[in-house]
Amino acid sequence: MSTAISIRSLLKAFKGPSGTTRAVDSVSLEISPGELFFLLGPSGCGKTTLLRMVAGFIDPDDGQILLAPRPAASAANPPAPEAFRDVTHLAPNKRNTGMVFQSYALWPHMTVEQNVAFGLGVRKVARKERATRTAEALELVQMAHLAKRRPNQLSGGQQQRVALARALVIRPDVLLLDEPLSNLDAKLRLELRAEIRRVCKEAGLTTIYVTHDQKEALSMADRVAIMRDGKVVQTGTPADLYRRPAERFVAEFLGETNIIEADAAPAGAMIELKFAKTTLRADSRDGTPTTGPVLLSIRPEAIALRRPTLAGVDLGAANGAALTAEITETTYLGEIAQHRLKLADGTILRAAELNPAPRSAAVPSKGGARVTLSIQPHDIVVLPRA
Repeated sequence: MSTAISIRSLLKAFKGPSGTTRAVDSVSLEISPGELFFLLGPSGCGKTTLLRMVAGFIDPDDGQILLAPRPAASAANPPAPEAFRDVTHLAPNKRNTGMVFQSYALWPHMTVEQNVAFGLGVRKVARKERATRTAEALELVQMAHLAKRRPNQLSGGQQQRVALARALVIRPDVLLLDEPLSNLDAKLRLELRAEIRRVCKEAGLTTIYVTHDQKEALSMADRVAIMRDGKVVQTGTPADLYRRPAERFVAEFLGETNIIEADAAPAGAMIELKFAKTTLRADSRDGTPTTGPVLLSIRPEAIALRRPTLAGVDLGAANGAALTAEITETTYLGEIAQHRLKLADGTILRAAELNPAPRSAAVPSKGGARVTLSIQPHDIVVLPRA
C-alpha cells in the first residue's frame, strides 16, 4: 500500500511581539502515492512547520490534511474523494506516520534493535512479529550486523540509519524526514542520499523530506515544492525547476545563475532581448513574457567559451551577434574552472568551464584573456521583472 496526500489551504500563524506571522500561508499540495516529495527553501520559510502539521505535532489554524492509503498508482489515476481520510486534527499516534528527526533521538541505554523495536512495543505487537519486523527493518538499512550495539558505539551515519529503521518498522502510511542529513559530514551526506532514496523506493513509501540543501533536493526528489515566506512559490521536478524557474527567487535559490535586466520584443517564434549594447535571442514558451522589461536567467554552465587559439574548434555559433568578453578572474577547481567575465558594455557574467584546458589551471588567475561567448537560445530563461 502507498498513500496519497492532499494538503488543502493549510494555514498556521504564530503571535509574537511584533504581531502575527503566517508561518504557513494557505498552502495546497497534492502528493502522489510512493512519491519522494521535497519541501525546499531558506531557513524560516515554513517548511518544517508544514511537515510538523502533517505529523500532527502542530495543530493548523485552518485548512485540511487528507490521507488516502491505497495500492500504488500513477498520478493520472487519483483516489476518489471518498477514499481520503481527514487527519487534520488527529493525534500523531493515530496517523500512522513515521518521523525521522535531525537529531536522531535514539535511546542511549538501548541497543540498536531495542531502539528500532520500541515503537512496536508501544503498539502491543506480539514479540515474535516484533523480532521479525525489527530484523527486516535493520536489513533494509543495512544495519543488521550492528543490532547489538548501542548508539554511542555508532558513527553519525549509522545512527541515522537506525533512526530511519525505527521509522520504517511501524510500516507507516507516510514517512516524514526533517533535514535528516544536516548533522553529517559532506562525504556521509553524499553516501546516504542514494541510500535513503533506495530505502524509500524499495518500501514503496510516500515520503515528505524537508531540506534547505539544493543539491540534496536535486539528486533525490521526484518532485520539489520551493517555499518562501510561508508560501509555495513553484512545484515541479528537479529538472523543471532548475531549467525553467518561474521567478527570480527560484532561479537564484536553486543553483547559481546570472541575472540580467533586459528589454524584450517578439521576433517570430523567438524573443529578442536587448541590454546595454548586447542583443540575444531566446526561445518563446508558454507563460514567458515577450514584451517590455524582463529579467534573463543564464546558468554559468550554459555559457560556452571559445578562445582565439581554438578558432578551429566548433563550439557552436554565438547567440545573435558575437559576444566578446574579457576573463577578469578564474578559480580552478579541478574538474571545473569558474570564470568571471566582463562584456564590452561592462556587464559581468559568471561562466563554468567543464574539464578546463591547462591554461585555466593558474589558481587563482586574474585572467585578462579575450574570449568569444556562445549562449544557446534554449538556455536563456526569460522572467518577469517584478
